[in-house]
Amino acid sequence: MENISGSKKRVIYTEELSKSFKSGNVEQQVLKNIGLEIYRGDFTVIMGNSGSGKSTLLYALSGMDRPSMGAVTYEDADGDKTRITGFDNDRLAVFRRDHVGFVFQQNYLNDSMSALDNVMVVGLLKTGDRRDVAERAKELLQRVEIGEDDFNKFPTQMSGGMQQRVAVVRGVINSPEVLFADEPTGALNSQNTENVLNILSDLNAQGQSIVMVTHTLAAAERGNRIIYLADGVISDEVYLGPYTGGYKDENNPERENAVKRHNKLKSFLQDMGW
Repeated sequence: MENISGSKKRVIYTEELSKSFKSGNVEQQVLKNIGLEIYRGDFTVIMGNSGSGKSTLLYALSGMDRPSMGAVTYEDADGDKTRITGFDNDRLAVFRRDHVGFVFQQNYLNDSMSALDNVMVVGLLKTGDRRDVAERAKELLQRVEIGEDDFNKFPTQMSGGMQQRVAVVRGVINSPEVLFADEPTGALNSQNTENVLNILSDLNAQGQSIVMVTHTLAAAERGNRIIYLADGVISDEVYLGPYTGGYKDENNPERENAVKRHNKLKSFLQDMGW
C-alpha cells in the first residue's frame, strides 16, 4: 500500500476492527480485522463492489454501529485519544452529537419542519443558544445557495438537490471533527450531484475531514485518498492529492493535473477489478 501519512495527524484509527451478522445459524463476517488510520483534513473515499462492507465500515467508524470485535479510537488535534468502542448508548449518542456529522443517501428531513428548523434542531441538541444556532444555520444555508426566501420552505416544497443541500448543512451545523457521507449523491440527478459534490469539496478545502462511501468515479475523484474494500478487508489504497477541478473542464487552470488524477484513479480501480 502507498505510504501517505507523512506528517499528517490521525483523527480516527481502528484496531482489528471486525463486524459479523448472524442469520439463523449462519454467521457472516462483513469486516475482517481492519486496521485503518483516517487523517485530519483528508477527504477519504471508501469504494468497493456491492457487499464489500463499505457502509458497514463507515457506520462503525462513525459510532452509528458497533463492531463485533476490535476498537475505534478518535484522536483530537492535541493527540488526546477517545476510544468509543464500549461506550453505552447514551455516551455514544453524546459523542456523535459533539464530534460527528452524517449525510445519508436519503436526506431524512422532517417533513413538518422548514429548511431552517431541520438544521437548527440538530444545532440545538448541542447548545441551547437559539440565536447563535439560528445565525450559524442561516450562514451555512446561504453558503450552499439557499437564500432567505427558502429558509421557511418545507421538504415537500424543495427539489431533491435542495433537500440534500439542507441535509449537508444539518451534518456540519455542530462543526464535526469528521463528516461522514454514505452515497450522498446516490438519489440525485447529474446537476444536483455536481452541486452537492462541490459543497463537499469546498468544505474539505476549508479543513473539514470527510469520509465518504461511493460507487461512482465522479464522486470518488473529489477525494484525495481512495480506499478499496473487498470481502471485508482493505485491498489497497491510492493517494491522489488535492482535488483540482474537473478534468473535462477546458477552462480549469489545473486541468493537466486533474487529468493525471483521473487517470491515476481509473487505473487504480481497474487494478482492483472495479
